Amino acid sequence: MKLYFAPLEGITGYLYRNAHHDHFSGVDKYFTPFLSPNQNRALNPKEIKDVLPENNKEIPLVPQILTNRGEFFLRAAQELEERYGYEEVNLNLGCPSRTVTAKGKGAGFLAEREALDCFFQEVFEKIRIRVSVKTRIGVDEPEEFRHLMKIFNKYPLHELIIHPRVQKDYYDNLPDWKAFGEAMRMSRNPVCYNGDIFTVEDFRKFRAEFPEADKVMLGRGLLRNPLLAEEIRKEVEKSDREPLADRCGEIPPDPEGAVGDEERVKAFHDRLYGDYQSVMSGEKNVLFKMKEFWVYAGHSFPGAEKCLKKIKKASRLAEYEGAVSEIWRWYR
Repeated sequence: MKLYFAPLEGITGYLYRNAHHDHFSGVDKYFTPFLSPNQNRALNPKEIKDVLPENNKEIPLVPQILTNRGEFFLRAAQELEERYGYEEVNLNLGCPSRTVTAKGKGAGFLAEREALDCFFQEVFEKIRIRVSVKTRIGVDEPEEFRHLMKIFNKYPLHELIIHPRVQKDYYDNLPDWKAFGEAMRMSRNPVCYNGDIFTVEDFRKFRAEFPEADKVMLGRGLLRNPLLAEEIRKEVEKSDREPLADRCGEIPPDPEGAVGDEERVKAFHDRLYGDYQSVMSGEKNVLFKMKEFWVYAGHSFPGAEKCLKKIKKASRLAEYEGAVSEIWRWYR
């Protein structure tokens, strides 16, 4: 079982990746938040900083590219290969944000099937490194994915990472497992699943439904519980020793969202907090980043709602530190 850490714009940059990689195990690949090449440059200074090898030592990293222009994709891939040594790039066909899809990028590119086919034809005529794709199953209806799969199957993708929602779903409704199962049967390329694996119990249910699946991308689940990949690894080891069908439904699920090793989570938080302070100027910028951290991590601390409200209201780092200290005392 391969486990990947999905990118999230503004959160999973190199500081976050390094802190997570140093404190937790279980992740086979990390993906960068999307890079946006244009007619003037392949990468901007912020994006370069995020992909620099010296900022990602020993981290198995795949840069993700957001564009609907083949020449822009190729220019960025060439720079990532020749200047920074990357051997794989990922095309973002999954971002559902209207600011992205209105430009025909991300999941919005899925609406232009002929253009998407031409894009891949241009890319695979010249690309020298591996290309993977992270995609939704359509824009409006799941039935669109059958037509998209015909396009994907024409090209030698390294992996096809499928988030089985349509663009208009954003993150509402449930992932369409029926569409994912059909995609697994149709795909000529290796397939990876992405979507709503928040707990070990979620993974158990997924694996019971798709025992042949051997790649899973975790996103918001890892942001909520940074130990999730480790916990899933343990689950896989258990299921390899005894039939999953005999165990599913008989083993009590883990407490919803509960973090199992508070000291390591605290060390991870403290590392991230210190790193943000070292590279960012002004308390407000650091506070914004750390409040964003707790939007997700707060799910793993049931009963700490009052402390989380204090974090949200904090206007100074001293106030923030006091509120966070209360959370650690609560779970000690």
